[in-house]
Amino acid sequence: MIAFALLALRITTAGWNATALPDRVRDFVTLSTSVIIESLPFVFLGILISIVVRFWVPDRWLVRVMPRTPWLRRVTISLVGVLLPVCECGNVPLARGFIMKGFSVPEAMTFLLAAPILNPVTIVTTYQAFGWNDGILIGRIAGGFVIANLVGWLFSLHPRPDLLLTPRFEAACRVEAVEPDASLAGGVKVRRAVLAFAEETSTMLPALIVGSAIAGAIQVGLSRDLLVALGSNPIWSVLALMILAFVIAICSNVDAFFILAFGSTFLPGGVVAFLTFGAMIDVKMITLMRTTFTTGTLVRLVAIVALASLALGFGVNVVA
Repeated sequence: MIAFALLALRITTAGWNATALPDRVRDFVTLSTSVIIESLPFVFLGILISIVVRFWVPDRWLVRVMPRTPWLRRVTISLVGVLLPVCECGNVPLARGFIMKGFSVPEAMTFLLAAPILNPVTIVTTYQAFGWNDGILIGRIAGGFVIANLVGWLFSLHPRPDLLLTPRFEAACRVEAVEPDASLAGGVKVRRAVLAFAEETSTMLPALIVGSAIAGAIQVGLSRDLLVALGSNPIWSVLALMILAFVIAICSNVDAFFILAFGSTFLPGGVVAFLTFGAMIDVKMITLMRTTFTTGTLVRLVAIVALASLALGFGVNVVA
C-alpha cells in the first residue's frame, strides 16, 4: 500500500519543476520526508518484534525472567533495550505489545523511555562521536536510565493505570487478556498475527507522517542563528538544545553525529540534554505515543522528562 502511494505521488509530481517552488516549501518537503525515511525501517522492525513477543513468546517465559518486586521489574525492563537495536519510533509498537502481554503501563513507559538510549547502536554511535569527553556518554546513559525509572515510579503511584491508556487501546488489551494470542492454534495464530501487523501499521504510519510533517514545519520556521547565539550560556544552552531536539525529531541511533557539529558552540550540559530529551520526547514521538496514551498522560509525561532533562543538563554544566 505504501509502495502504491509513493508510486502515485511520483507519477503525480513527475512534471513539477522543483526549482519553481519557494525555498521554504522545498525545505519542508525535504525535512519531513527525511524524518519519515529515517524512521520507517525502525517502526516496521518494532512492529515485527512486537508481533513476535505477542504471539510466540509464552506468558510464563516473561513471568519467569522478570522479578516480582515492582521497582526491580521496572529496572529490568528498562535494560531490555540493551538487547534491541531499535530507536524510539520502533519502541512504541513494542511497548504496546508489552502492555498487551500483561506488563503494567508504568513498566511499559519505563521501557519506552530507556530503550532508545540504552540500545547498543545508540551507545556505540555516541561513543564514536564524543568518546569519554566531558562525561557526555556517561551522562546520556546514566541520565536516560534514571529518568526512565523516575517516570515509571511516578506513574506507578496512579491508582488506576488503565486510565492512562486511550479507550481504544485499553479495550484491545482487555480482549487480549480474555484470549491470549500466544495460546491460539498454529494457523489461527498466523492469520491473527498478519491482521495484527496490518492494524499496528495502520495505527503507527498516520501518526508518523503527521509527526514528521510537524517536525519539518517547525524546523523551517525556527531560527538556527538564535539557537547558536544561546549556546554559550549554561542555562539557555540546555533549553535551546532541548527545543532543537524536540523539533528536529532525529533518530536516537544517529543523533550524536548530528549534534557533534554543535559541540564547539554549546556547553556539554546542553549536548547531554539534547541526547537524552530528544531520544525520549519529540514531536514525532508524541504523535506516535498518542495512539496509546491519553492527552493528559502525555502532558504529564513530557513535563516530567523535560524537567528531569533540564536538571541533568544543568548538573553536567556545573560538573564540567
